Amino acid sequence: MTDADGNPSAGTASKTGRIRALIHHAAGLLQARLSLAMIELAEARDAFITVFVLAIAALVMASLTLIAVSALIIVLLWDSLGAWVIMILALVYAGFSWLLWRAAFQLIREGRLGLPQTLAELRKDRDALFPGDAP
Repeated sequence: MTDADGNPSAGTASKTGRIRALIHHAAGLLQARLSLAMIELAEARDAFITVFVLAIAALVMASLTLIAVSALIIVLLWDSLGAWVIMILALVYAGFSWLLWRAAFQLIREGRLGLPQTLAELRKDRDALFPGDAP
């Protein structure tokens, strides 16, 4: 709609102004959400690093505890079992290592390490959006 001079009418101009304002506000909202997400991701990264360092420190302390307890067992049982106490401890540790190794490989075989549900949903989305492009 135009007036006699060929300019857009007031109704069209106000609709265009509203659409521009809506787009401007939506872009501002999106920018605010993205900046909030980036801040939260940075905080989550920092928390993950802290937890990881604490877990490594706990693992080191647990290893030192295991060494101390093993030394205590060897000292207490040396008179009755001699060097066999070292062999028994080695077999116990090897058995636990083997069980943990099997559990880790079972997780890998089950495919639980690569976000399988998320990847399946993304594949479904891709197939729905681009039905002919699926590999």
